[in-house]
Amino acid sequence: MNTYIALLRGINVSGHNKIKMAELKHTLETGGLHRVQTYIQSGNVLFQSDDDADTLRLIIEGLIQRVFGISITVIIRTAAEFAHIVAACPFAGILLSKGESIHVSVLTEAPSQKVVDLLSTSERAQDEYAIHGKEIYFLFRQSILDSKLAKNLQKLGNTATTRNWNTIQKLDSLAKTMQA
Repeated sequence: MNTYIALLRGINVSGHNKIKMAELKHTLETGGLHRVQTYIQSGNVLFQSDDDADTLRLIIEGLIQRVFGISITVIIRTAAEFAHIVAACPFAGILLSKGESIHVSVLTEAPSQKVVDLLSTSERAQDEYAIHGKEIYFLFRQSILDSKLAKNLQKLGNTATTRNWNTIQKLDSLAKTMQA
């Protein structure tokens, strides 16, 4: 069985698309996923399955639509792919100062040229980003709330979801534990 991490886009944000994690876990278990566990309220799910990621995405999106009445995008990575996300972070070794943060946008597919152009022409102050396949790594040198580059994250549309570096590392750790 493969270990997967599913990142649900846009749930439990500012009171919208509310899903209780215990209910989500139960729904996914009854939908055929194994060893389901959730991490924090922002829609992070670890599980095991013999199905491939594309099939699982359709299953999970369908279950959420049917049970909760919410149409969202689910982005899935294997545990190995998630380990690669952590290993490939170009900002991981940087000692962060107060207010600085690292975030990763995980996309359903490699970013289009339109997205690349949008990010490259963004007014970014000292913020930095790096694109690696279907992930975009961000180093925010000021509060993410004040970052002009961060404001463009919403322009990635429903093909991406963003997590802070601590969450990414924790999900990787949980996936490794699940595989042991």
